[in-house]
Amino acid sequence: MASHKKNSNIENAAAAAGVAKDVTPDTNPDGVGVAEIVSGEAAGGDPIQKLQVEKQELMSTLVRRQADFDNFRKRVEKEKAQDRQRGIEVMIEQMLPVLDAFDRALAGPVSGGNADYRKGFELIRAQMWAGLAKQGVERIDTTGKEFDPNLHHAIERVENSDEAEGMVVGEMQPGYMFQGRVLRPAMVRVSAGRAN
Repeated sequence: MASHKKNSNIENAAAAAGVAKDVTPDTNPDGVGVAEIVSGEAAGGDPIQKLQVEKQELMSTLVRRQADFDNFRKRVEKEKAQDRQRGIEVMIEQMLPVLDAFDRALAGPVSGGNADYRKGFELIRAQMWAGLAKQGVERIDTTGKEFDPNLHHAIERVENSDEAEGMVVGEMQPGYMFQGRVLRPAMVRVSAGRAN
């Protein structure tokens, strides 16, 4: 009868310590194991050990939640930075046609009547370009370069050119890069090879 009572006390202690079964060594730094808890409860049900196990579980839960929150905060900050970067990129993309319009206006002939207007256009274009360059915009250089499909968009192959095959011989529309990424490829004419 005594041994039966002792066995049922151990089983009851093990059932009561069901939470403690999930305790892993890294979340239980004091090293209190399930066997110790069961034997302690069988010997008299030490409530201090139960509280220590509970405390360790709560501490490990708190540490996990804190790590989850830190990861969430970092992810949100990274996403905000990416959104801000993308917003700048979209704005710059919308400004490129305006820059092209200034370039076309300045490419026209200079006469006595439009010299003052031209000077104003040059100043406005220079201010606009300075602001874009400050954000990290760079013009793609095409003069004397070999055609690169990552940077150039070929719209025409020029036969009987004086340049070697695959060289850029003319730029139809400038291309731009933004912080190392191609924002808009340059539209170019490409040589089909030297004339015979």
